[in-house]
Amino acid sequence: MSKKADEYQKAIALNYDHEGAPTVTAKGQGVIAEQIIRLAREHDVHIHESPELVEVLLRLELGDEIPEALYRAIAEIIAFTYKLKNGTD
Repeated sequence: MSKKADEYQKAIALNYDHEGAPTVTAKGQGVIAEQIIRLAREHDVHIHESPELVEVLLRLELGDEIPEALYRAIAEIIAFTYKLKNGTD
């Protein structure tokens, strides 16, 4: 039984080096998405699940900065991840 294209696992990896906006460092669907998620887990990288955000980010190319319209959403995820990692409130 085959899955429809919109049922496959999807993933985006972002990098934020505190200069400029976060950039897309990996993206994919199906097996590639599973590999991105596996590597994130292996390296204790926070995984945030948001199907709507992934759909928007999948339109970007590797190396692209996130669009200004997504700054707030991504900043909230980065702040949340930082708090989780450092145990601060």
